Amino acid sequence: MKLFLVATALFVLAGCTSGATAAGVKFDDEGLADVACMKHQPAPPAADYTDEDGGPTDEVLPVLRYYTAHGKKAFCDGTGPNEADKAWAAVYVDLGADKANVAKLLG
Repeated sequence: MKLFLVATALFVLAGCTSGATAAGVKFDDEGLADVACMKHQPAPPAADYTDEDGGPTDEVLPVLRYYTAHGKKAFCDGTGPNEADKAWAAVYVDLGADKANVAKLLG
């Protein structure tokens, strides 16, 4: 019975946090897929990504991985970066990553 209650609680908690961090929007890394072009980020980074401590590792690593692999690619819709894309690119650089990987996004 205890195992059932714990499993149920974990399931409910997972459902509540899917797609969002404790402070808001989560980075969309496109499921870690190897993409031919990027899609736009739907919203700017939440406060936990922009805190001076760099944010939680499990949320920051996907940002680093995605832009290192795809940051020089064009957007799938053929347009330039939106404000959210620019904000995420700034997070990437603020984390100490190579600005050259997102230079097109930063303008």
